[in-house]
Amino acid sequence: MFDEPIERLVEYFRSLPGVGKKTAQRYAFYILENNKELAQNFAQAIVDVKDKVRLCSECGNYSSTDICPICRKRNQKVICVVQEPKDILSMEKVKTFEGVYHVLFGTINPLENKGPNDIRIKELLARVNKNGVEEVIMATNPDVEGEATAMYIAKVLKPLGVKVTRLAQGISMGSDIEFADEITLEKALRQRQEI
Repeated sequence: MFDEPIERLVEYFRSLPGVGKKTAQRYAFYILENNKELAQNFAQAIVDVKDKVRLCSECGNYSSTDICPICRKRNQKVICVVQEPKDILSMEKVKTFEGVYHVLFGTINPLENKGPNDIRIKELLARVNKNGVEEVIMATNPDVEGEATAMYIAKVLKPLGVKVTRLAQGISMGSDIEFADEITLEKALRQRQEI
């Protein structure tokens, strides 16, 4: 339907999550209808992200430095465990959490052959032992895999004398933290319970 360069651009936009054919076409025409500088800056921003952003050596969040700003400035005694880096953005909307995060990069999921050794549980244990952590807040998604992962981690941490809490069920079962609003997350964080 379009010349090859336009069609290729549309297909790249279409490969993004949540972008359908019509939206991809709108994005492609937006690039075409604007000046070349915008396209170059957009392309350079993508290249810069791939070249400069890596994982924080402490928590696993995306960062342009070895240790992310949250890990450098926050209370190391309280760790909030999340499944993915995008969950940190959601939790940060609350603006009342003063601890640090730990990204697991997934959950225990036997159906996908993902066990405890396939996510960052060992790194969490090392942080707990190294930093004298007082509380670990489990903020995995309230679905079967998230619950199983939270219970497994709680079981592993209990012998270390660390308080392990779970976000209160202000977040409905089967939903993702990424889509929860600030009020729900704040309530869930405030009403967390030991597990």
